[in-house]
Amino acid sequence: MSLIDRFLNRIIRHGTLELTDHQGRTRSFGTATPGFPDVAIRLADKDVASFIALHPRLGAGEAYMDGRLIIERGDIMQLIQLVRANAPWDKGGDLKPRGPLRKLVKAIGGRIDQINPAGRSQRNVAHHYDLDDRLYDLFLDADKQYSCAYFTDPANSLEQAQDDKKAHIAAKLALRPGLRVLDIGCGWGGMALYLHRIADVDVLGITLSQEQLKVARRRAEEAGVADRVKFELIDYRALTGSFDRIVSVGMFEHVGVPQYETFFRQCRNLLALDGVMLLHTIGRMGGPGATDAFTTKYIFPGGYIPALSEIVRASEPSRLIATDVETLRLHYGHTLRLWYQRTVEKQAEIEALYDARFFRMWTFYLAGATAAFEHGGMCNYQVQFARSRHALPITRDYMAEAEAQYRSG
Repeated sequence: MSLIDRFLNRIIRHGTLELTDHQGRTRSFGTATPGFPDVAIRLADKDVASFIALHPRLGAGEAYMDGRLIIERGDIMQLIQLVRANAPWDKGGDLKPRGPLRKLVKAIGGRIDQINPAGRSQRNVAHHYDLDDRLYDLFLDADKQYSCAYFTDPANSLEQAQDDKKAHIAAKLALRPGLRVLDIGCGWGGMALYLHRIADVDVLGITLSQEQLKVARRRAEEAGVADRVKFELIDYRALTGSFDRIVSVGMFEHVGVPQYETFFRQCRNLLALDGVMLLHTIGRMGGPGATDAFTTKYIFPGGYIPALSEIVRASEPSRLIATDVETLRLHYGHTLRLWYQRTVEKQAEIEALYDARFFRMWTFYLAGATAAFEHGGMCNYQVQFARSRHALPITRDYMAEAEAQYRSG
């Protein structure tokens, strides 16, 4: 039995996988089980199996991208779900014994990848966010929210869930007219424009993406609010001033562990004494880990998903008080499935923008991310911070009241 056969025989217990090699020989793994996919794949040449087995961190993804691993029944989402659903994080599926040397090498390698001085940070951001804007238009909602949505009902549309996400975050900022708000990692400007519209606040959004900056500034001009909603191309470490509120959505994943204390120290320096901050980030359940090789190489170089303990520990030297913590366990899985569905529907347009290999890379990324949130150890954290224990009401009632108001329009 080959290495890949032994792996599949061990991992595929529920659901079925049919594997056909380059000579047309077929083997089957697993047992048909309700709720688990039935997938068939074909290996295009004699070296694919050994390539995947010898490169476990990148092999399957690269073989799929290069058209050497061909899915003949089902799709890449179902293939990855089949593998991940057989070893869910919640049931100990990721509990692998690791020797101290392996753990040390993995930790050191991951930390080196995350050393992100300003110049490198901008290059890393450009790698992902300065892709052709038309790509993001094809699978995001109309407001171009490229972060976890908030589903008050799993049946809600992507647009509704993203609107509800903005309301959920805005409610935790305890806004009132005239406050000055900083949006760190403002994307295409949707959150900044929303906060101004619903709460009459002034917002400065900062980004390291040239493409996002152009879109955000254009949107502010078109809305007639460019005097109160401004956007700048600047690293958070270089910013000066004082802000009543700070919001950061989907940016902390790019900071890197070596810069965590710097990030929180700078946020404290920028935050008014009675200021409030809301950090929304992808997180990992359990303890610290390492970024997978495919994501590092092809999607988010320099990125890292933090454990909650890493976030809180890094904020402590700056004496920022963690005033509220929420774990969004299921919302990003719903979000990613909708992004994946829209991406598949727009295959022809995406391949026209790039090529078939890029399309396969992008769907592998979205499918892998979906499985990580549905069966792996990924979640989202929303952590509210304040400098003063007196900055916020003594109970959380104000959040629900404000959120209901914002969602009602």
